[in-house]
Amino acid sequence: MPQEVEVRVAADAGEAAQIVARELVDAAAQGGHIAVSGGSTPGPAYELAADLVPDWSGVELWFADERCVPPDDSLSNYRLIRETLLTELFQPPVVRRVHGELPAIEAAAGYDEQISGIPLDLALLGIGPDGHTASLFPGSSALEERDRAAVAAEPGFEPFVPRVTLTVPMLSAAALVLFLVVGEDKAEAVARAFAGEPGPATPASLVRSAEGRTLAVLDEAAAALLGK
Repeated sequence: MPQEVEVRVAADAGEAAQIVARELVDAAAQGGHIAVSGGSTPGPAYELAADLVPDWSGVELWFADERCVPPDDSLSNYRLIRETLLTELFQPPVVRRVHGELPAIEAAAGYDEQISGIPLDLALLGIGPDGHTASLFPGSSALEERDRAAVAAEPGFEPFVPRVTLTVPMLSAAALVLFLVVGEDKAEAVARAFAGEPGPATPASLVRSAEGRTLAVLDEAAAALLGK
């Protein structure tokens, strides 16, 4: 059975990044499998984490999702992780990137083969204003996938490029599902994800650690509608 969501409300985005950075370095210090996300929000947390613990040599680093673009493209989640985390580390992890330069179906099949059966120790996720998480978008057929760990996903939010995403069962098998959400434009989606009934209209509401811990780190703006 999924566990209850632990919600921590930070004063601002900077404090939220600090909380998440400490969760990341705790996991990195123990080694194991960590899945990370792209987007504008987690970059500061990655930079802080690299400063706190520059040795990630015991980690295998995975991606919760990826856009199907070359790895040096400005839209690439791998590029963001490389620039904010990997280049700052003294001892980098083993990186298991999605080959986004391939067609989405081909890239997803390859990633599914790599990650199937891997027990994630931590999965870091965000939430979009529409309630999506990773590249699991409202009403997407990917939300119904129960057998594969990674699938191709059509974009439901900008930028509109094909994607590869980990599935709900794969993400929910993580020992720690860690959400980082900041900004008032996310407040409605946060309320639906953590205070509403779970359902495919809000994909983030469906991802909970089945056996471990689910932690949502929010700033005050993102948490504004919780409990209302």
